[in-house]
Amino acid sequence: MRATTLSLGPRTFDITYRALVMGILNRTPDSFYDKGATFALDDLVRRAGLLVDQGADLLDVGGVKAGPGPEVGEAEELDRVIPAIEALAARFDIALSVDTWRASVARQAYRAGAVVGNDISGFADPDYLPAAIEAGATVVATHIRLGPRIPDPEPVYDDVVDAVATNLSLLAERALAAGITADRIVLDAGLDLGKTARQSLTLLRASGRLADLGHPLLLSASNKTFLGVVLGLEIGQRREASLATSALGAMLGCRIMRVHEVGAHRQVCDVMAAIDGAQVST
Repeated sequence: MRATTLSLGPRTFDITYRALVMGILNRTPDSFYDKGATFALDDLVRRAGLLVDQGADLLDVGGVKAGPGPEVGEAEELDRVIPAIEALAARFDIALSVDTWRASVARQAYRAGAVVGNDISGFADPDYLPAAIEAGATVVATHIRLGPRIPDPEPVYDDVVDAVATNLSLLAERALAAGITADRIVLDAGLDLGKTARQSLTLLRASGRLADLGHPLLLSASNKTFLGVVLGLEIGQRREASLATSALGAMLGCRIMRVHEVGAHRQVCDVMAAIDGAQVST
């Protein structure tokens, strides 16, 4: 049975038909998408204002990119992430998410105003869930084959959908057992994270099955490598392909779209919600 509500801090959203849009904010000098365009705090805050004006429901702040790159220690990640969340919390009335796999960073981010911990490691840090429970935070449980920042160019699965569904179910059970309520557990198939382009496409097509696991499903497909591989597109050419993933994802049950450009994705999600609602009301 699919989730119909999602709680983010004090806010509760009806996601029966409507997908939320999560705007990405990279406080990194080496993001694959923006190449450090929002690394400076003032630039990040300006970008946040644009995403809010375009209709973002929440903002996701990250200080370390997911892929391989120079080591970023805990202290440096804190220096990047915490001032950004403090600045956003002071300026915008919107739910904030911290994109980190370190419990220590998540804990301080919650104190600064974040209400979501977006963890691509699959709760590899044993203190991640306790930190979320202390703060009453929502968590994103993500499938990744090896781990963040570890190259995985040729992943092999007997059945990628079965493997991801099983892993996400186990992660959700861990979160429930730790004391996090079902409406504060979000699942993410982890497209491109230890998956080939074809495996990512297969998982996107299987979004309905993953949504049926019973927790809100996050889709992070915006401008990703698999779109470039399949269509032969450079990063700056993947806008329309990214919009197509949001439309398909919303139709299949994804209820958070993690995207770089909010405005067009907001329209896509609103149209899909109107279509779904119209089908029920007629």
